Amino acid sequence: MNKISKTKKKKISDSNVEEYEIKLKKITNDFKEEKNKLIRNIAELQNQLKRYEKDYIIEKNKIKKKYLLNILDILKLIKKAHKDKNSNNGIKLIIDNIEDMLKKEKIQYIECIGKKFNHNIHHAISTIDKQDCKDNVIVEEIKKGYYLDDDILRPSQVIVQKKID
Repeated sequence: MNKISKTKKKKISDSNVEEYEIKLKKITNDFKEEKNKLIRNIAELQNQLKRYEKDYIIEKNKIKKKYLLNILDILKLIKKAHKDKNSNNGIKLIIDNIEDMLKKEKIQYIECIGKKFNHNIHHAISTIDKQDCKDNVIVEEIKKGYYLDDDILRPSQVIVQKKID
């Protein structure tokens, strides 16, 4: 009985080894496939990153070119105004040109004098204490503030009146 069970064990373990070898080959092949997929995905991501970087540089240069051309136009007008004996016309052209450029870029002035102080769009430089007045109202604008679309490009620098009792 002892010899029979050893033979059976040997046959069983030989067949188990073959099964495990087959499973190991399958796992190894699956691993190689997944590794190759991963390598391809990494290469794809690297290529995409290079494309994004290239597109970013192209877009950045387009924007830079647009603004530099505007500055060159303004410089031309400044030079003309400088040569002109009556430079008021030239200066008016320069101002109009800059305002037109700002309008195209959706930059708007923040109205503030006579308005209630709002810390989100105004920066109080100073306050003036008064008795008979509305509290927290802007009485003077030191530096203009601007919106860029709906965002604050630069807050207005203002002087605010404070009511004292």
